[in-house]
Amino acid sequence: MKKVLIVSTSPRAHSNSEALANAFAEGARAAGHEAEVISLRGRTVNFCRGCFVCQEKLRCVIRDDADEICQKALQADVLVFATPIYYYEMSGQLKTLLDRLNPLFPSDYAFRDVYLLTAAAEDEEHVPQRAVSGLEGWVECFERARLAGTVFMGGVTAAGENPEHPALVQAYRMGHEI
Repeated sequence: MKKVLIVSTSPRAHSNSEALANAFAEGARAAGHEAEVISLRGRTVNFCRGCFVCQEKLRCVIRDDADEICQKALQADVLVFATPIYYYEMSGQLKTLLDRLNPLFPSDYAFRDVYLLTAAAEDEEHVPQRAVSGLEGWVECFERARLAGTVFMGGVTAAGENPEHPALVQAYRMGHEI
């Protein structure tokens, strides 16, 4: 059994990227894994101060919700990030969280596989590429980790507008196959 931490970064309730997160979690649970979905909606995640105290203390000096998420990420075998695509890039909420996960860098983190789930109004194949590239840069800092997979749900705008979207099935299967 693996511990799977899924972070949904959309500010909208019942968003399409959150639907992907829930589908991935459902698949992971069906396969016998422990899956927790955390939404950043309503949480406080402040910007990194760049002080690098976390590199010595293995914990951020800022006490907000990012600290709790970082501690959970430290213990997770699998990390999954779900984000809407804004201006062909990951959400600012996800980028801010990734910066705040800096205490993981020098730690004995458990995760090996990282996944990215994205949703956007545009449906062209290239739409999530900058978000994927941004997460790849973060993952490359963790020599024992890899970007294990991505799912893109294109052509959706309103929250939950397409409950039959094929990307939801893909996210479920990906979660089931970890």
